[in-house]
Amino acid sequence: MSDKLEIEPANMPTPPLRPGWTTGACACAAAKASVRALLSGEFDEDVTITLPRGETPTFVLSQHHCDGKTATAGVIKDAGDDPDVTHGAEIVVTVRRNPAGQGITFHAGDGVGTVTLPGLPLSVGEPAINPAPRQIIEDNIRAVTAEFSAPADFSITIAIPGGQELAKKTMNGRLGILGGLSVLGTTGIVKPYSCSAWIHSIYSGIDVARATHIPHIAGATGKTSEAAVQALYDLPETALIDMGDFAGGMLKHLRRHPVAHLTIAGGFAKMAKLGQGCMDLHSSRSHVDFERLANLMADLGASQAVVETVKTANTALQVLDLARQNNVPLGERIAALARETAMATLSGDTRVEVIIFDRQGKMAGRAGTLS
Repeated sequence: MSDKLEIEPANMPTPPLRPGWTTGACACAAAKASVRALLSGEFDEDVTITLPRGETPTFVLSQHHCDGKTATAGVIKDAGDDPDVTHGAEIVVTVRRNPAGQGITFHAGDGVGTVTLPGLPLSVGEPAINPAPRQIIEDNIRAVTAEFSAPADFSITIAIPGGQELAKKTMNGRLGILGGLSVLGTTGIVKPYSCSAWIHSIYSGIDVARATHIPHIAGATGKTSEAAVQALYDLPETALIDMGDFAGGMLKHLRRHPVAHLTIAGGFAKMAKLGQGCMDLHSSRSHVDFERLANLMADLGASQAVVETVKTANTALQVLDLARQNNVPLGERIAALARETAMATLSGDTRVEVIIFDRQGKMAGRAGTLS
């Protein structure tokens, strides 16, 4: 949770951000190369795959070996300019022949997690290899087997060495994915800073909470507010949604998939922006309206001198401090406005509460009731 100076970016050209490849696309390349090696007896140095939208990227293999019964290949993941936790990780796939008629099966190797809670698009006990990358891998394998007029009966084991440690930096544990990372990627392409993985985690967190019959979830903008709201209600880990800046993503998913009770917890600046109707709370995409804060302070009885100071404040935190010093209940008003925004987005099936916490985790405003 932070309050940042609202500084407009410099008006200068920036180079385009380089896209990358999902874990699923890398696994697909390694799997396709391994199947071809089993059928032909040798590996190519690189492999081209076909993605759902028609793109045909080529991957260089980081390792490969085949003994006639199994074939293993690796690909180093390049996530482009996206801050992906798996950028630079090696995706290693081992392929074995399955009994005739068994088809293509998927298995978790070292560093790939296993699903242990309901609510995800995979059954409990399944390896955390999502349906979309499974389909991409199957389609590319079938293209190879068609060349050789061979049946598509293969066991695919995906490993990400070091993935169990990397998974600590993700929400997998909270979602009940244990033992490692997930293999993700709907299109095969990582769009830099698209934040699709974060929003996917928000959706999955809500789905897991619903499937495990948790009636009260809390969406927090950061670690401080998350810890504070968890302590307030003694919520289990699976009830905590790392909303971050993506209030809109969380609220729109909850509109379609409601829960009984929702607490939104965050810092003053981000809740002020939510109260303005902003759904993306990142400082580069939405800004605190200090003129509006000044008008609210005036409505709440602040002196003209304080109101003028608010208009020229550097940060939202400065405004909150002014409100506290002058006994103006601005935190409560901002919480109420943020709650109105949330309720306008949600269906009427969810009771909503908004709590504002300061940097020390102390409550600075609250609106709504869950009873």
